[in-house]
Amino acid sequence: MKVCCIGAGYVGGPSCAVMALKCPQHAFTIVDINQKRIDAWNSDKLPIYEPGLHEVVKQVRGKNLFFSTDVAKAITEADIIFISVNTPTKTFGVGKGRAADLKFVESAARSISAAVLEGHKVVVEKSTVPVKAAESISKILKTSSSVKPNASFQVLSNPEFLAEGTAINDLLYPDRVLIGGEQSEEGQAAIELLCSLYESWVPGEKIITMNTWSSELSKLAANAFLAQRISSINAISAVCEETGANVQEVAHAVGTDKRIGPYFLKASVGFGGSCFQKDVLNLVYLCECLNLPEVALYWQQVINLNEYQRRRFATKIVSSLFNTVTNKKIAIMGFAFKKDTMDTRESSSIYISQYLIEEGARLTIYDPKVQDEQIDRDLKSVCENDELVGRHVTISHDPYDATQGAHAIVVCTEWDEFKTYDYEKIYQSMFKPAFIFDGRLLLDHQHLESIGFHVQTIGKRASVTQNGYH
Repeated sequence: MKVCCIGAGYVGGPSCAVMALKCPQHAFTIVDINQKRIDAWNSDKLPIYEPGLHEVVKQVRGKNLFFSTDVAKAITEADIIFISVNTPTKTFGVGKGRAADLKFVESAARSISAAVLEGHKVVVEKSTVPVKAAESISKILKTSSSVKPNASFQVLSNPEFLAEGTAINDLLYPDRVLIGGEQSEEGQAAIELLCSLYESWVPGEKIITMNTWSSELSKLAANAFLAQRISSINAISAVCEETGANVQEVAHAVGTDKRIGPYFLKASVGFGGSCFQKDVLNLVYLCECLNLPEVALYWQQVINLNEYQRRRFATKIVSSLFNTVTNKKIAIMGFAFKKDTMDTRESSSIYISQYLIEEGARLTIYDPKVQDEQIDRDLKSVCENDELVGRHVTISHDPYDATQGAHAIVVCTEWDEFKTYDYEKIYQSMFKPAFIFDGRLLLDHQHLESIGFHVQTIGKRASVTQNGYH
């Protein structure tokens, strides 16, 4: 069997690489119109960083995994076609700021329609899409079938549930695989074909089949529930800081309740990534379109709380530094939205940096994986003008250089290496009093305070140091 994946990004690349590893009898071709990206997939420097991905790609590339820009050829030869393209939030028009922009999904569907002259194809939406997106894809393909009687299509929903940083493990040992399709004989046959692919390594009881709309909504609901948990514990973190409670102790106490569980109860500077905000906003827009305003407002509050947490943290930095950060050097540690990835989409670091730049701070940014161009591009996308970024931001490739002469360190990403630094050396190189703002509850605060740092963190009232600073 031949499989084509349209889109060589964070979903398509790892997903098909693992499929190729586990299904050596099938051939997988990942296609993209971006020549630079395909060239990177065919090199030793992959376009995305994901632990374990390079090793998987190295095992199968050139054997039964291929990367190409010849989209039409791969579509024509394939039995199954995955659509794994980006579905960003719309930035203009109806639904601006909430609805998913499906232009890339539509473009992929039209590419399939144009390339297939005959034969039967199973088209699988892998991208995170709003409910009934599969219906739109079907309409485009059925229009093609009406003028190409020898071509037929079945559209399935097979949402991904990958967490960046653990994507390879998530693919190898998934909690579940959802497959949604038409409740017809042809639809069930398509579902069985896709099931046969996953059954090469996924236990049958973990492969869940359902109708298309349930599958699409399940993806949105899952991400909304996870984002809700993060906003919930972040809301409690604000209460902790005012009362003297410790949010880590509260989270542990709450998480030991087996009805709740311990996952996604770590307070932080806020969630980021390509999915959570986009999917919650997509759900908000869906509810508004369905005339469910109370439900829409409920989910909108998850986003509002996330933005509040970022503003609250940035405000804490300014107020702790004697209510001004103008011309003060602040070291931003971490720019990716989480550790073990180079993805910066909706990273809290972007918005924390924006707030501090607007207050006149001089930022030095260090991240072990994110490229300089990405940091520059992200900041210019949110700041008023490009010159502001150029004047206020320096990108460093060494954590000790980044922190030298700084008034404060701000931990925005939970990279493990941040825990291993020589903080006595860092303290000696910093402007005094030296502050650390731990937005990820990552560091040993007691040790840092013993060195002389003034430590501020999430969900815990700052202790009074010997010099009286908070």
